[in-house]
Amino acid sequence: MHYVYVIKSSFYDTRYIGSTDNVLKRITEHNKGKCRYTRGRKPWKLIYQEEYQTRSEAMKREKFLKSGQGRRWLDEKLK
Repeated sequence: MHYVYVIKSSFYDTRYIGSTDNVLKRITEHNKGKCRYTRGRKPWKLIYQEEYQTRSEAMKREKFLKSGQGRRWLDEKLK
């Protein structure tokens, strides 16, 4: 299985959207500072995830969620 996940910084009003085959491992990497973009904004908390059968489906959804329309959809979903 592959996942699209959204994490939010506990101290800053920022979100990060990504995809992976192991959400728990990936969030641990974000919180250990192993990812350049998220390093300075930790700790991170998982706020949303979706499951997909293939990596390509997950990456397609990730790309949508990073678009303007996808961000608006996420804002509405996470209210």
